[in-house]
Amino acid sequence: MNIHEYQAKKLLFNYGVNVTRGQVAHSVIEAEQAAEALGCESWIVKAQIHAGGRGKGGGVKFARTLTEVREQAERMLGMNLVTHQTGESGKLVQKVYIQEAYNIGKEFYLGIVLDRRLEMPVIMASTEGGVDIETVAVETPEKIIKVGIDPIIGLQSYHLRKLAYGLGLDKDQMKEFSKFIPPLFEAYLKTDASLVEINPLVLLKNGEFIALDAKLNFDDNALYRHPEIAALRDESEEEAAELEAARYELSYVKLDGNVGCIVNGAGLAMSTMDIIKQEGGEPANFLDVGGNASAETVARGFELILRDKNVKAILVNIFGGIVRCDRIANGILEAARLIHVQVPVIVRLDGTNAAEAGEILKEASIKQIIIARDMREAAQLAVQAAKGDRV
Repeated sequence: MNIHEYQAKKLLFNYGVNVTRGQVAHSVIEAEQAAEALGCESWIVKAQIHAGGRGKGGGVKFARTLTEVREQAERMLGMNLVTHQTGESGKLVQKVYIQEAYNIGKEFYLGIVLDRRLEMPVIMASTEGGVDIETVAVETPEKIIKVGIDPIIGLQSYHLRKLAYGLGLDKDQMKEFSKFIPPLFEAYLKTDASLVEINPLVLLKNGEFIALDAKLNFDDNALYRHPEIAALRDESEEEAAELEAARYELSYVKLDGNVGCIVNGAGLAMSTMDIIKQEGGEPANFLDVGGNASAETVARGFELILRDKNVKAILVNIFGGIVRCDRIANGILEAARLIHVQVPVIVRLDGTNAAEAGEILKEASIKQIIIARDMREAAQLAVQAAKGDRV
């Protein structure tokens, strides 16, 4: 789960992290009132959406007067902000964050994430603050310092020294940096965050470190332990189809391709998307119907996928273990009957009652349904169909 910058800063502040002063505003009047309440000489007006790259898209602006705050807020609120993370469709700006402008000396990048290869949290830091860390990782990876934190021993002073030396900090700066990291790491651990990112972390002219921006993502599977964090969810920022899928206990993630996928099991779903790409196609979604799939859930899966106008073919790839293949076959027919499936549906079924499922689909004689012998043939047929080729 993602949250907005203003929410992330409030949460980090509660753990003792030094963050910027600011207030959220939902209207131009609120924006001007927030700026006046901060009582500073200049401000930053920041669009609040669940995406990075806001500055390049025009969603972060400096204001020297209350009039400029009002003008920038009026321009941003209601705009469709397009960044490299939103895609071409962009995101609607419904709120802005009015933040005090600071006298910045130097910018850094700071992040904490779980490294699954090392099986421990890793703190990443770079002198290239304010820049997309993905770009730094590709073009100048040597500028990223990584320190793994063994959960048994926890964060130690030598971890902080390694990061500080890597950033080229002097003795006084190192002391301030060493004060900033521990509460940030504590927030990462205690909130079950999957990502904490401060970009940029700035060194002010007075020698103080402060989070100029903040991004927090959380492990959905741990939200039951944090109702106060779950309450921060902004469903207007999420894909409507993904929210609906969750209500039907379907795991759905929308992607940018044109081959829809209906699969049972996350591992098989990932493999299915991989083989689609190997065959020259692009998956339109991740959809796991789970081990207890019924005809109704499969039909719901079809309905969700077909709302995406980019989908030109659907690949159903099911291994029958707990769920029987004949149940899936009936679900496919139910979907075809209820929602009038017009795109080709390539079906690969294996496992429990696969033979019976094949007979059910053959007897239905629906021209859109094409039965594949194996996973590779299924992917090949789906990619061909999505391109408009006859299969």
